[in-house]
Amino acid sequence: MIGDIVTVTVDRPLGSFHPEYKDMLYPINYGYIEGIIAPDGEEQDAYILGVNEAVEKFTGKIIAVIHRSDDVEEKWVVCPEDRTFSREEIMEQVSFQEQYYHSEIIM
Repeated sequence: MIGDIVTVTVDRPLGSFHPEYKDMLYPINYGYIEGIIAPDGEEQDAYILGVNEAVEKFTGKIIAVIHRSDDVEEKWVVCPEDRTFSREEIMEQVSFQEQYYHSEIIM
């Protein structure tokens, strides 16, 4: 799936807070890909990098998969087609949430 173009429906836009963990601020847009069911039974979650404003939907390319060894789901990393990010840059931007898991970035 890395390199595929997908559309992410954003349910936690940049600047919003997690619905259960009220102190978790989303510094990036975060959402799901409709029609793709993840191992947790919900639609596939995705982080959006390289978009510095809150959006409702975003179409971009998958540049990485974040595999959690201590969770059943993976997160996809999506960005504009003309952008790239290193593993370090990805982890820096998603650490607000991934710091609570044992995560590995697959590129």
